Amino acid sequence: MSSPSIRVLDLFAGAGGMTAGFHAGSDRLETVAAVELDRAAAASFAATFGGDKIYAGAVGDWLSEGSMPEDVSVVIGGPPCQGFSTLGKRDEEDERNQLWFDYARVLLRVRPMYFVVENVAAFARSSQFKLFQQATEAGGFLSDYDFEHRILNAADYGAPQARKRAVLIGHHRDLPSPGFPSPTHAAPAGASELPPHLTVSQALAGVPTVPDRDDVAGSRVIEVSGKPMNGSYATRDLHWSRSYSELSLRRFAAIPAGGNRHDLPHELLARCWVDHKTGAGDVMGRLHSERPAVTIRTEFFKPEKGRYLHPTADRAITHYEAALLQGFGADHRFVGSKTAIARQIGNAVPIPLGAALGRHLAAQM
Repeated sequence: MSSPSIRVLDLFAGAGGMTAGFHAGSDRLETVAAVELDRAAAASFAATFGGDKIYAGAVGDWLSEGSMPEDVSVVIGGPPCQGFSTLGKRDEEDERNQLWFDYARVLLRVRPMYFVVENVAAFARSSQFKLFQQATEAGGFLSDYDFEHRILNAADYGAPQARKRAVLIGHHRDLPSPGFPSPTHAAPAGASELPPHLTVSQALAGVPTVPDRDDVAGSRVIEVSGKPMNGSYATRDLHWSRSYSELSLRRFAAIPAGGNRHDLPHELLARCWVDHKTGAGDVMGRLHSERPAVTIRTEFFKPEKGRYLHPTADRAITHYEAALLQGFGADHRFVGSKTAIARQIGNAVPIPLGAALGRHLAAQM
C-alpha cells in the first residue's frame, strides 16, 4: 500500500525550482498550489507543473482573492531578498523585505505541519529575521510555531555550484523539530567518506561547446493573460549564443583557465580596471572546470558581472549551462524573454538542495 501524498504549498514560487526539488526528493510530495508575482515565471511554472496550480499575482492579493488549499502539510518559499542582499546597497526598508509577513499570514491561514523559508545568507542577520523570531515567541502571532535556521551550501547536497543560503525549517509546536538534512557531498579536502562536490566539468559533460539552439529562440509564442510571450522552451532549448564585440572576444581569449580580469594585459583593461587594481577576483573570470561553479545569479550571461566565462570557450555560459548548474531537469519548461528566463534560472533554489530538504521532511512524516 502506497503512502499518502504530502500536500505542499509553494509561495514566491518563481519558475518552480523549489517545487522541482521537492518532487525529486520524494514522490510523496505533491505541490497542490503555488503563488508567483512575475508573469513569465508563473507561466514557466504553469508550463511545467500545470496551470491549475499557479496563481499569477502577489501573495497578499492571493490571500484576499484566492481560495486556500485544504490539508496543506508543508509551506515552502523564499520571499524576494534584494533589499538585504549583500550585493549592492542594502535597504532595510525595501518593501520586498516585508513580504515575509505575507508568508507568515499564509501560515496562519493554512496551518501546516512544517514550513521552509529559503533566502540569501544575509537574511539571517536582517531585522526581518529578528521579527520572524519574535513572531514565534510566546505571545507572538506565530507562537504555535518554532523554527531552526542554518546556512546551507548547495554544493554539499549534490549541486555543482557553491551557493550558500539561509534555510529556516519550522514546525508546529505539537511536533518535534525535524532538524536538517545531512550533507551528501563534501569538498575533496579532508577525510570525509562522502563523495566529493560535483564539478562544472561533470555538470556540463556532453554539452556542445558551440551553442546550437539559436534557431529555437523566439520561434515559439504562447499567450499569457492575453499577452504573447516567448516559449515554452525545454531546458535543452536554452543553449543560445550571444554576440560580443571584438574587444570582448580579445579579452576572453587572453584569460587562461581559472583566470580573471587580473590576467589581462594592460592594453585590454577597461579604464575602471586600470584605476582599480584590487577588488573582486571573479569579475571576467573563467569557471574552474574541476570545482563547483560560483553562485549562478540572474546576470550570468554577462562576464563583467562575475566568474561566468565558460571553462574553455571564449564566451559566457549559456542559459542551458546555467540551468544545468542549477540542477534543472530536461522536462522543465521556461517562458519569457532571454532576460526573464535568466532571472528565473538565477533566482531558483538549486534543485539538489530542494530535493534534500524535501526528502528530509518526507522522511519525518
